[in-house]
Amino acid sequence: MNAPDTTIIGTPTSGGYYAGRIRLDDGNVYVLIVAPKAEGEHEPTIWMPVGVNFDGATSYNDGMANTVAMAEAGSELAMWARAANINGETDWYLPSQDELEIIYRNLKPTANLNYCWMRSGLNLSAVEPTCPHTPNFPLQTQAELFQDGGAEAFEPSWYWTSTRHIAYSESAFYQSFSGGNQYYYYASYKLRARLVRRLIIE
Repeated sequence: MNAPDTTIIGTPTSGGYYAGRIRLDDGNVYVLIVAPKAEGEHEPTIWMPVGVNFDGATSYNDGMANTVAMAEAGSELAMWARAANINGETDWYLPSQDELEIIYRNLKPTANLNYCWMRSGLNLSAVEPTCPHTPNFPLQTQAELFQDGGAEAFEPSWYWTSTRHIAYSESAFYQSFSGGNQYYYYASYKLRARLVRRLIIE
């Protein structure tokens, strides 16, 4: 399926809103589409119950593969994602670590200073690849719907990615939409989540 010709971040398209572009390990470039908040955002919930051990969900850029692995292992959050039917689209999933960083960079809700510890903001999967944050970049998004208080805005809070920590199997990565940092925490902790889908650019 051909991706729409989208150039403006926050433009309504293909069931949601254009949020940026990512290159996966298959070498292809994809358009990232964020789900509408009313149907596609989950209140704080766990990533996975305590004690569930499984392989998979370790990709930094393929959120669909991660979400499928999570659902097969019993994650109710992932099963909710895979069952979603929003604006007639049914291929929604939980964004990977790199996908959610792109979304923060392009749809940052606030004018807060960015977190600049170590490699925060470095994203080799983004198109084009990005460098670590500075205190003042990225800026607050220009998409008014996604600015703090807007109908589609991410909360200035923590959101789950679908990327599990390889070394600490009961932890998964999250993305802050306040300062932009990524870190990991126990998968049994309750954080927000927002669905995405993607379209290949042919």
